[in-house]
Amino acid sequence: MSLSEKSLQCSDCAKTFPFTVEEQEVFASKGFTNHPKRCPSCRQERKTRQLASGTYRSVQPGYRLERKMFPVTCTQCGKSTQVPFEPKDGRPVYCRDCYNAKVSR
Repeated sequence: MSLSEKSLQCSDCAKTFPFTVEEQEVFASKGFTNHPKRCPSCRQERKTRQLASGTYRSVQPGYRLERKMFPVTCTQCGKSTQVPFEPKDGRPVYCRDCYNAKVSR
């Protein structure tokens, strides 16, 4: 199958942008089967917003975004630990061991 440049319309800004043969080859090598929905500038803007909010997940293997951790004391055993969410007042928070024991009952 031979590839040829395609014109696509951005779902964000509605501008037409080229989907080049080189980009199509990169998409195919990553196993992507759909065309991009956004133009390069809207893709970059979206990625920047997601990086700022901490929700960006790269498709690059081995890349991991650092997660903000919150120090807490386990409600059950009193051990100091960290959790990846901000605890709310009045809600129990468990260390990994106590949580796993509670879930596996």
